[in-house]
Amino acid sequence: MSARELLAGSVHDVARSLLGCTFLHEGVGGVIVEVEAYAPEDPASHAFRGRTERNASMFGVAGTLYVYRSYGIHWCVNVACEEQGRGAAVLLRALEPTHGLAEMRRRRGDVADALLCAGPGRLAQALGITREHDGCSIVEPPFALEVPAAAVEVAVTPRVGLTKAVDLPWRYVIRDSRWLSRGPRPASP
Repeated sequence: MSARELLAGSVHDVARSLLGCTFLHEGVGGVIVEVEAYAPEDPASHAFRGRTERNASMFGVAGTLYVYRSYGIHWCVNVACEEQGRGAAVLLRALEPTHGLAEMRRRRGDVADALLCAGPGRLAQALGITREHDGCSIVEPPFALEVPAAAVEVAVTPRVGLTKAVDLPWRYVIRDSRWLSRGPRPASP
């Protein structure tokens, strides 16, 4: 399956399929180990109240990056999926850093390698992703998405750090990854 084909499915299928993919920005990045799904009918989703200037990229064609600032502090990156206009996206929460570690360390400062990309804000900072990348495609330069050669074992948990729809099991992780933003947590297949 190509990266473009992977992104056209339902938000939950795309979330599962992104795990194990290598995500790069200008050659810096790593293996996606943790994501969260957000559907338009989900009260925790930025698309819940409809399209706005801020969230317009979330309604873009599958593979469009929706980059927003969280709490006025951190950039976060999501990947739009499903059909254009739907407002479904997958938040990239954590990577196993594998490419450009020196650049990540320069951007993130003196932190342990396990904290370079553990969390959506850290991930965006380590990869140098900002609002200027909102609306870009995850499969076109300066970005790249490489599908893994083999499937990974996926675990499912409730999402992290929300005040709405907190019990939905829409967080997908590579089981037993040491690179998660939070863990270990109770997980199911």
